[in-house]
Amino acid sequence: MNIYIEIKLLICIRTGDHLKMFEQLDSIDQKIIEMLLEDCRVSNAEISRHVHLSRVAVKDRIRRLMQRGIIDEFTIILRGNSLGYNVNAFFEIEVKPDKLEQVAQKLAELDVVTVVYHMSGPTSLHVHAFLKDTNHLANFMHENIYSIPGVLKVSSQLLLKRYKSFLSIR
Repeated sequence: MNIYIEIKLLICIRTGDHLKMFEQLDSIDQKIIEMLLEDCRVSNAEISRHVHLSRVAVKDRIRRLMQRGIIDEFTIILRGNSLGYNVNAFFEIEVKPDKLEQVAQKLAELDVVTVVYHMSGPTSLHVHAFLKDTNHLANFMHENIYSIPGVLKVSSQLLLKRYKSFLSIR
């Protein structure tokens, strides 16, 4: 099976002090992050050639960026449609305020769910899921969303075309 795997470095910039830290990165840390964003599989030796530091110094800088919460994780991103998941569904789920955490946790446990966010406005969750087809979508909504105690209202939207999808700051 030929599966295209896109590997990206997810960099999570948090509010407050972490945002200030990102703005204060020196040019070497910025270059390291730039190279990792291009290809997180790049070796420390390759980075060291570009930033004119030793491999050990590069490794230490990456470790410090992770400890400071600037680099959140290294991960792979699978293309859902290459695995037979052809429906990208987005859900706005309104829930009872006292059930928000339980509903969010229940949804987060599901393998096809890739994102669960608590959004502003009414007590609502924004959820993204990869599903095989519209039958899978209908079953998913019935068995995995409507069945959760505390769910008040669900609206769904299907992705027609992706123009950009990058869950990080570049």
